[in-house]
Amino acid sequence: MEQLQVEHDSGIYSITIGAGLRHTITDYLPTSYRQVFVITDSHVAPLYLQDVKNAFSKDTTVTSFVVPAGEQSKSLSVFYDCHTKAIENGIDRESLIVALGGGVVGDLAGYVAASYMRGIDYVQLPTTLLAHDSSVGGKVAINHELGKNLIGHFYQPVAVIYDTETLRTLSKTEWRSGMAEVIKHAWIAQDKAFLEQCFKMNSFSDMESEWINSILLQGVAVKARIVSEDEREQGIRRFLNFGHTLGHAIEAELGYGKITHGEAVAIGMDFALKVSESHFNTDLHRQTYRDWISKYHYPITILDQLNKDELLHRMTRDKKNVQSEIRLVLLSEQGKPEVVSFTVDQIKEELKEYHKEVS
Repeated sequence: MEQLQVEHDSGIYSITIGAGLRHTITDYLPTSYRQVFVITDSHVAPLYLQDVKNAFSKDTTVTSFVVPAGEQSKSLSVFYDCHTKAIENGIDRESLIVALGGGVVGDLAGYVAASYMRGIDYVQLPTTLLAHDSSVGGKVAINHELGKNLIGHFYQPVAVIYDTETLRTLSKTEWRSGMAEVIKHAWIAQDKAFLEQCFKMNSFSDMESEWINSILLQGVAVKARIVSEDEREQGIRRFLNFGHTLGHAIEAELGYGKITHGEAVAIGMDFALKVSESHFNTDLHRQTYRDWISKYHYPITILDQLNKDELLHRMTRDKKNVQSEIRLVLLSEQGKPEVVSFTVDQIKEELKEYHKEVS
């Protein structure tokens, strides 16, 4: 078992990583709770919901709400349904919300916790590799049809409890999605060995527990360090958006759920690497990354299905943008991210050139 600490404006919480933690959740909570409300999805519920319920004592009333699996659940209607179920179950200000699932559930349940009765405690119990990123840092949100994560809040959990046994039930698609965020952390970290470790991965099915725990710990440590320094994304936390400007635009233009978040970000990172090499006149060995995303079948040619003008328009709505400029997180070299502003016309030309490469 490994533990890290995340400091934030209102205090500190622990990230605990290990096998079988879903059975001993109460050991890692900062206090006891009389009522617990578990929000999970239709994929995770049959696998782990009962284990989580059983982890609490008989003195605790545990209720749950199962939402449809997929990005579509990060919507106003499902958000409202979660509130309705919480009210019906008598959840109050002294209760705990448990986010049991991947990034969608974590974002949704976290935003429910942030807004329910003006804010109650919640804990993240991630069950996907992708959620090693989204479960840490307190960015909680739902989507608007015009953009991803545009409705949300900064609201920190009281704990993150990462049971690595749950990763064994992931599909190849989920592994692919999660590894994109792991390698994102490796690209922005000043640790070339971490990036090389990601590139040396043999296959999703053959990964040893020790290897999984190692990359998880390194990725979470990068996120925890950045969040502790910049909780509300006023400075270096923006670096965590490497690959996300185009990635979010792809997700929104395709329709949420048609491609996983990580798959979209993987394409966005390739685009950002291309622009980085041109802008900084540097060699980031991008071909190594391109070979990696090709080996693991990231859907990079999906750009052929998208209207390029609409994609560009969605990029202009990115939260990092200022006035009429599009801001991209680029790398002057591995481990040295920078936020760079471009005009819409400049990005339009970059997208045209990039499309020629991947089509």
